[in-house]
Amino acid sequence: MTGYQQVETADGRSLEVLTGGDPDGFPLLFHGGSPSAAVPFSVIDDAARDAGLRLITWSRPGYGASTARPRPEPRMADDVADAVQILDALGVGEFVTAGWSGGGPRALGCAALLPDRCRAAVSIAGVAPYDAEGLDWMSGMAEENVAEYTAAAAGREEYAAYLETEFLPILLADADDIADAMGGLLPPADREVLDRGFVEWMTATFHHAGAQRIAGVLDDGQAAVRPWGFDVAAIRVPVVVHQGRQDAMVPYAHGAWLAEHVPGAVAHLTEDDGHLTPVVRMPAVLAELKELAGL
Repeated sequence: MTGYQQVETADGRSLEVLTGGDPDGFPLLFHGGSPSAAVPFSVIDDAARDAGLRLITWSRPGYGASTARPRPEPRMADDVADAVQILDALGVGEFVTAGWSGGGPRALGCAALLPDRCRAAVSIAGVAPYDAEGLDWMSGMAEENVAEYTAAAAGREEYAAYLETEFLPILLADADDIADAMGGLLPPADREVLDRGFVEWMTATFHHAGAQRIAGVLDDGQAAVRPWGFDVAAIRVPVVVHQGRQDAMVPYAHGAWLAEHVPGAVAHLTEDDGHLTPVVRMPAVLAELKELAGL
């Protein structure tokens, strides 16, 4: 089955799931960034299909049509638990996983917490833990991200107020204005790959992410500045880390820290990549992921 469906959780919530790629292929669980919701994106869907992978992606709680979580202390590990319920509902056993940006920690969480099912994982421009030893977490971020995560670290009420006034306009911007709305978050390297198709997808996923206004991004931002609920040093399955020096959203130091602290990680730490550029090379990313998974 391809397309949208709803998966009911054990605690009575509903999660929006989107499947694509090769319907008969090996499962690829893809975790989108922060903010994002499940919206078809030909760049990823075509790459998965060509790689013989069944693409499974979803809207985290509070995004799109996924029920917001009732409790105010979200963790990355909570999303791994939800992913398990999605995989079980789809009849998936073993899988590979990829996470982009804020989705990176969720992919690493699958590797850490589901070693009997997750064959390999890739973090694409993914953040490091907020409490990572020796890492100045916000150093190198564009001022927009520094302001956002400073608000997130200040507390839930402060962060909600910030999002309503400063972030919601970005979620609701139209395709003609979104690049300007993101300001310093898009360095020249990223603007070069931001063609009309990429812009239209980004606009669609932002709009869908804002279907419940700030509910999803509120939890995402809070989870980013809290303990993840797992230790990356415990990962024993193959992991790839992609990070570029030009990234203004997730600084290069995050990828370098993960490459050093995830046991056996294969690192692609480049000078020229930004936050968006690794995604346009998704066929190569998935080919390496399959190889490390022994597929």
